[in-house]
Amino acid sequence: MTDTAFRSIVARFDCLVHWGDCDPLGIIFYPTYFRWMDAATWSLLDGVYGIARMKSEQRVMPLVSAECRFLHPAEHNDRCAVRSRIERFGGKSFVVAHEILREDGTALAGGTETRVWARRQTEGAGPGIRGEAIPDAIKSLFAAP
Repeated sequence: MTDTAFRSIVARFDCLVHWGDCDPLGIIFYPTYFRWMDAATWSLLDGVYGIARMKSEQRVMPLVSAECRFLHPAEHNDRCAVRSRIERFGGKSFVVAHEILREDGTALAGGTETRVWARRQTEGAGPGIRGEAIPDAIKSLFAAP
């Protein structure tokens, strides 16, 4: 499998804008989008790879970069969905693309996260993590049919 863009399954993560997600003007406070993207990534990983499997393998996916484009404000009680997919696999990293939509189809935001395929290290000088090459077998789990 190549290390370029590929066709990924798309996972949906539903959200609701709560009062505490809003700024004093009553519109969504921008960190909420980052919280939703993070939760959507973990939901995607759980649905395809499994959080229990990740724990048993001492697998972690540290975030090394995140960006978001804010397109339209969301307001209290808006029902939204984050549509997430793997945009690109590299050697040890991968990019998750997110599209955040209100239930009426309005695009609210779009963003990406870059994460590293890594494992906890419990031996040696001390605890830490180490990036590992992403096996083609793992990449194929995320490929769209």
